[in-house]
Amino acid sequence: MTRQRSAASALVAAFAPRGTLRASINLGNPVLANRDAASGEPVGVSIDLAREFARRLGVTIELVVFERAAGSVDAVKNERADIGFFAIDPARSDGLLFTEPYVLIEGGYLVPESSPLTHNAQVDSKSHRISVGSGSAYDLFLTREIRQAEIVRLQGAGAALAAMRAGDVEVAAGIRQVLEGEAQRAPGVRVLPGRFMVIQQAMGMPAGRGAQAQALLASFVEEMKANGFVADALKRHGIEGAIVAPAA
Repeated sequence: MTRQRSAASALVAAFAPRGTLRASINLGNPVLANRDAASGEPVGVSIDLAREFARRLGVTIELVVFERAAGSVDAVKNERADIGFFAIDPARSDGLLFTEPYVLIEGGYLVPESSPLTHNAQVDSKSHRISVGSGSAYDLFLTREIRQAEIVRLQGAGAALAAMRAGDVEVAAGIRQVLEGEAQRAPGVRVLPGRFMVIQQAMGMPAGRGAQAQALLASFVEEMKANGFVADALKRHGIEGAIVAPAA
């Protein structure tokens, strides 16, 4: 029993060495996190998961909030936060340990209504510029996959969409749900059918916290998928266009 308590204390210390679990939250992905319209406080699936994990550890929680994914990732890599919520990507593997995904999100392209483009495969052409939020999962994926089109990296999804509407680029890349919302918000744009990638959203932690801590976080994510917690959170926050990832 003493050994079990010691192991449990060590795991708590691995996640919350300061006595408080610092959760890095990216508001740049509205599928996972947003600000409450009334209070201005962060709300969403990732916040619900962070609070539940802190409750299970028996520690208080501090939300470390960022407007873009890059800042959120850096905070965890540099141990300014203890856990985070990121898209799994090889470019982020250095300094981070990931769980399996808890949510899957589609990436899509937004084009002007007058664009001759009709499907995703046509986008990678020398005559096209693609705007994308700098450091996002879409930026990392397109950097590896795009061969001919120019990638225009901007500060966040809003700037990427604005650049496309302004005619500065021919295509904007981002979360399909967000792009569909933009098309509904004002006429003149449309979303290309299908998807160019599937984003695997997972929980992450600093690599230095160790394999036992990673196993605990991975087990937590699998339980939250299996017991309906993630599905309920998606429903509670009115999220469409995202699905619970299958069991690992």
